[in-house]
Amino acid sequence: MIKNLFQKLLNKSGKSYVVDSRIPQKLIIYILIRRMIMVVRGFLKTGKKVFIGNNTRILNSGNIHFGKSVTIDKHCLIDGFSSEKIIFGDCVKIGAFSTLSSTSHMSKYGRGLKMGDNSAVGQFTEFGAAGGIEIGNDVIMGSYISFHSENHNFTDLSKLIREQGVTSKGIKLGNNIWVGAKVTFLDGCVVGDNSVVAAGAVVNGIYPENSIIGGVPAKVLKSTLE
Repeated sequence: MIKNLFQKLLNKSGKSYVVDSRIPQKLIIYILIRRMIMVVRGFLKTGKKVFIGNNTRILNSGNIHFGKSVTIDKHCLIDGFSSEKIIFGDCVKIGAFSTLSSTSHMSKYGRGLKMGDNSAVGQFTEFGAAGGIEIGNDVIMGSYISFHSENHNFTDLSKLIREQGVTSKGIKLGNNIWVGAKVTFLDGCVVGDNSVVAAGAVVNGIYPENSIIGGVPAKVLKSTLE
């Protein structure tokens, strides 16, 4: 009975997978209780139906759009102070101990983050979103991912690097992308739809659709169509 209820709740929230028959009932009960606590906490913090973990802070929630069944896990910091609205699509999940920094310096109001439906990141993800980050639908990512959407200027030898300001081209990931653990995305990079990014890659270029990329710096290894 509990498993059937859990499956119905999953389907109602937009999840299409079937629960493994070997999953014990105790685990399902634990997850249901935890999710109930998270949704109560989310309503108290945002006034919306959002699943929020313990010790997670949401700043300027009025500038954040939460789709259906959004989960922000424990010990996260979500900075909603940005010039553009922060958008979390339906069924987005942010892993525990992750940080979204929209405005990194008082000299420049940051752009923020847009994250599409059914996209998720693992634990300890760092969104440096001052220059803007756009992530499409159905993008799945491992743990320890980092986004750096600004780059320091350093060409003027008469000034200290810290006094020369930054450039912000932004970062864009398309739809249906798998990103391995510990990948670093640098300012200006673009990853096309239906691509795979190997674990540990440093992504700093523009990559076409259907690419498998990896390395430091990352390059196209082959096509997903091969």
